[in-house]
Amino acid sequence: MNPDSFPRIPKVVVLGSGSWGSALATVLAHAASTVTLIGRDPKVIENINNHGNERFLPGITLADNIFASDDFSLAENADLILFVVPSSATRSVAEKVAKLELRPNAVLIACSKGIERGSGKRMSEIISEVLPAQPLAVLSGPNHAEEVCKGLATATVIGSPTEEVANYLQVLFSSPTFRSYTCDDLTGIEWGGAIKNVFAIASGIAKGLGLGDNATAGLVTRGLAEMIRLGTALGGRPGTFVGLSGVGDLIATCYSHHSRNYRAGISLGKGNTVQEILNTEGMVVEGIPNCQSIYEAAQRAGVRTPLIDALYAVLYQEKPAAAALQELLTRAPRSEKD
Repeated sequence: MNPDSFPRIPKVVVLGSGSWGSALATVLAHAASTVTLIGRDPKVIENINNHGNERFLPGITLADNIFASDDFSLAENADLILFVVPSSATRSVAEKVAKLELRPNAVLIACSKGIERGSGKRMSEIISEVLPAQPLAVLSGPNHAEEVCKGLATATVIGSPTEEVANYLQVLFSSPTFRSYTCDDLTGIEWGGAIKNVFAIASGIAKGLGLGDNATAGLVTRGLAEMIRLGTALGGRPGTFVGLSGVGDLIATCYSHHSRNYRAGISLGKGNTVQEILNTEGMVVEGIPNCQSIYEAAQRAGVRTPLIDALYAVLYQEKPAAAALQELLTRAPRSEKD
């Protein structure tokens, strides 16, 4: 693929008008001619066109070349199309995009972290299955939207099977406050980004139960070991999981109140139900549906995942969080390498 086939100043369409979509629009605004977010809520669309997104990012001012619309056909003129919808909606959105006449070299980027229920497919696998002719990439890492929009220092990783695509995107997603790295292990990047959501809920539960820093540190460390064990069994490279999309995202998500998964875990630890949490958040908590997808993937792969199993029991089998923790602590002794 000829890198000269990609425009230096692209037109960008972001599918999704939530906090992360708006943050990525902010990152790309300096490099793009226009950035258009495609959403469904008329109030959010109007607000974005007035340079804000108060529902998802209160107090943030968006650049003058960032716009919003509900018209999917605008993607036909885009050089870069970002999928920033909930993971459960990625397939339906990709199928909607597939009905359009896209530019031949329009690059598609999977920016949502999740695994499809039933198929066990990663987001980039879904997009490439539905839109096989387009260049493809993924973006992941310890990237809280609130901090990105404020211009706080952030690092991310861009994955693509094509070096030219990765290098092109690395330039676009780079600024004095947003540093991008490249990697060709899409499997590792996406499994790391999805699995850490589960452990973020578990970390929040530990916080909600008042267990202290020792317990959280132990949980996160054993969570990383579990991530590597499952992620490598599913095709990822071990080194990817100790990078930004693995341990980096794990650290950010398991300790920050910016994380919806962490906040959901705290609420669970305090005795609230899953439905009460979803009603309070008003947004998708990816770790909840993805715990089910990841649990099923681990079962199919025959990989031992005690933390994932415990959280699955809390979320889907009504096991009290404290009881699940007690079972984890009283398991048979093992070597740390096991």
